[in-house]
Amino acid sequence: MVDSLLLIFMIIGILGIGSQWIAWKFQLPAIVVMSIAGLLAGPIFGIINPEQEFGDLYRPFISIAVAIILFEGSLNLKFKEVKGLGKPVFRIITWGAFLSWILGSLTAHYVAGLSWAVAFVIGGIFIVTGPTVILPLLRQSKLKPVPSKILKWEGIVVDPFGALLAVFAFEIIVFLSSDSRDASALLLFFLASLFAVVLGYIFGKVIGWMFESGHIPEYLKSPSMFGAVIACFTIADEVKHETGLLAVTAMGMTLANIGISSIKDMRHFKENISILLTSTVFILLTSSLTMDTLKDVFRPEIIIYVLLMLFIVRPLSIFVSTIGTGLSLQEKTLVGWIAPRGIVALTVASYFASVLEDEGFEGASLVTSLTFALVFATVCVHGFSIGWLARKLNLSSEGKPGAIIVGSNRFSVSLAKVMEELNIPVMVVDSSWDRLNRARRAGINHTYGEILSEQMEYSIDFTPYDYLISATEYDSYNALVCSTFIPEFGRKSVYRLSRQNRSGDQLDDLNHTIGGQEVFSPAEGIEDLKYKLKAGYVLRKTTLTSQYKLETYLRDKHDETVLLFVLKQSKQIEFFTDDRETTATAGDTIVSLTPPSKEFSKIKEKLENKKAGS
Repeated sequence: MVDSLLLIFMIIGILGIGSQWIAWKFQLPAIVVMSIAGLLAGPIFGIINPEQEFGDLYRPFISIAVAIILFEGSLNLKFKEVKGLGKPVFRIITWGAFLSWILGSLTAHYVAGLSWAVAFVIGGIFIVTGPTVILPLLRQSKLKPVPSKILKWEGIVVDPFGALLAVFAFEIIVFLSSDSRDASALLLFFLASLFAVVLGYIFGKVIGWMFESGHIPEYLKSPSMFGAVIACFTIADEVKHETGLLAVTAMGMTLANIGISSIKDMRHFKENISILLTSTVFILLTSSLTMDTLKDVFRPEIIIYVLLMLFIVRPLSIFVSTIGTGLSLQEKTLVGWIAPRGIVALTVASYFASVLEDEGFEGASLVTSLTFALVFATVCVHGFSIGWLARKLNLSSEGKPGAIIVGSNRFSVSLAKVMEELNIPVMVVDSSWDRLNRARRAGINHTYGEILSEQMEYSIDFTPYDYLISATEYDSYNALVCSTFIPEFGRKSVYRLSRQNRSGDQLDDLNHTIGGQEVFSPAEGIEDLKYKLKAGYVLRKTTLTSQYKLETYLRDKHDETVLLFVLKQSKQIEFFTDDRETTATAGDTIVSLTPPSKEFSKIKEKLENKKAGS
């Protein structure tokens, strides 16, 4: 085992971020890869044991990390987002959670053999799903808006309630089992929960006011936010254990819904911190497990318990709680199947395992094994099945990666038309009804509105689109749009047209890191492209074969041809740029803007062939 704390930190960091990279590279659920990496480094090979090495710092570190992760997730909970979905969301996070608690507790008692006390505590813990597992799955699976929003809201809102429900169940158990029953402990629990909500709301309002009024400089906003989250969590948690999660959730939801401009600027930074913490905490938790815990996972009663939770408890609680909510059978089926447990379940369960065991409750020794069995089973089964099931139920936006084109003009509409002919999802966005008229007449999917406005987050479902092309007449606006959406799409998937020479802004000194990549080869401005279309240039689709290869195509094409993009057989799109070599093989389709002379020569060739045939 490694003795150096510095080396342990290094190993945890490498395993966490390395697992995230492997998951991205091979399209695997990140939680599954991290769990396996932690198990290999911990109980299997015995390289590290963070709980033993970190000592008293282990639990506080994990608690604060979970609080920050939950806060970051709650910043995405805007009430505008669930417009029209309020009823099913409310039912699932209330009646659905309650049914899941009762059914899970009964299953834990009668199947897993836990005492009533332990069963009701662990039943409360297992209603949680959480942002650490749900959000990565939603990013990978590309669900349609309705199931995606329901799962996201459930995962983030129910997370603190699961911990509170476990605390509530424990307080009830202690109250009922005590010889001198004192209801003051129960009253204190409810008052502490109410205090946590009020505290989170006050923290959110105060931080929001300080940000907007300029009492905190820009460079201190992110550090101040993290300091406030830790303070809010710690104060509430010191009053009553596990109410800190409720406090930071209330704080995040308050900030998300009071319309602070600074929040969006900081969100991407907090997302990066959240990913780092998620990776670290999962490696910490799994590598701290023991071989005895892993062996208990394969006990028959635990395996049967996990199967019942997967196939009976979760689906039944969702189907019953969503009666009359307007959700389709397909949506109920998907939501009823997807419920992976994650960090909160493991951390809260590990806390109660020691507390229940100290109190002498029967079955407390199995809590950690039961929790890990359910966590690992759900992240594996749901992680690998969510995409397949969504496609089977027609609730997936998967298919050919789509493109959003900003700016409606002669060229952008023509490009969108060709993409639609190739069955590529495409949308033209413009803030002018007059300019959008061209897209409307062409029957192109379009949206009216300012792409940079916050309202567009609720008007457009960005899920089907993997690329963004800013093709307006204004160079500075194109650069601004691309810079804004780089965190959403990735730097390699955001493009803008070349800066113009004859008109538009003169941005010769524009920093190369600002805006997206200049697209098409040779890169040309919007005025040049519109002029070529007006002069008779056409957008041509050319499919390569084993005989007609890319080299041949490039050799034969007209010198004035503008290469636009390649649609590969794998359904991926690869745009041509001057600074990157684009590859294409047999079966791929090249789309280009071709001079009219080639069209005339082809027509003339056909006429001559027809005449010769006659």
